[in-house]
Amino acid sequence: MKVSVADAKNKLPELIKAVEDGETVTICRRGVPAVDIIRTKVPSRKKRKLGTLKGKIQILDIDWWKPMSDDEADAFVEGRD
Repeated sequence: MKVSVADAKNKLPELIKAVEDGETVTICRRGVPAVDIIRTKVPSRKKRKLGTLKGKIQILDIDWWKPMSDDEADAFVEGRD
């Protein structure tokens, strides 16, 4: 399949799908082949591994998500001056 640069910009998801399905896609500039889109042979992204930070994160204040009291907010503002 040969497409112009403008068509490639407008139809990139479709072109990627075509390459994934085994089709050859060439992008042409002014009718001259400029770039071939090829499928990556090996995925570059490693599979996610869950739980890798278990035991490495220390929670200092279990109520960190609760709003500050008025006294805490005042002390915070005073400490910035």
